[in-house]
Amino acid sequence: MRWRETCGKTFAIVLCAFAGGAQAQSLYGIGRPATAAEIAGWSIDIGRDGSNLPKGNGSVSHGREVFAQQCASCHGDTGEGGLGDRLVGGQGTIGTPKPIRTVGSYWPYAPTLFDYIRRAMPQNAPQSLSDEDVYAVSAFVLNLNGLVGADATLDAKSLAAVKMPNRDKFVGDARPDVKK
Repeated sequence: MRWRETCGKTFAIVLCAFAGGAQAQSLYGIGRPATAAEIAGWSIDIGRDGSNLPKGNGSVSHGREVFAQQCASCHGDTGEGGLGDRLVGGQGTIGTPKPIRTVGSYWPYAPTLFDYIRRAMPQNAPQSLSDEDVYAVSAFVLNLNGLVGADATLDAKSLAAVKMPNRDKFVGDARPDVKK
């Protein structure tokens, strides 16, 4: 019995020694580290205050066209939802037992809408829309929520100036390691 225990422990130690070396190598032998240019392509953060918004602009009318082509199949013709989330309505429901979280009822800052659309939409082709198209879709969605007029054209300055209904209802993050 003692011999079996000794052999088992020795085998476990040897196995662990070789397993550690194998993990240091690529498991499947595929892939490569991302280049600086590839990383820069995804380093497109927009601040809640509109910092880093690109040049350009987009109108509600152009946004209606882009939305119909790129967004309506998931979000419905007027943003009421479908396969994708509902984008309109819900005002006055935050804080109720069944809140409806939409761009117009929940999102605290308009520039983050631009950031999300540019980064993640359309779902099947993220980052495929031009900055002008993203401004336009942002304008259209904000118009659907009654936050900008039907004749609005948004750019970096005007998008950052949109006051979202839920802006003052979020609690700030007081952790010292979080930028303000």
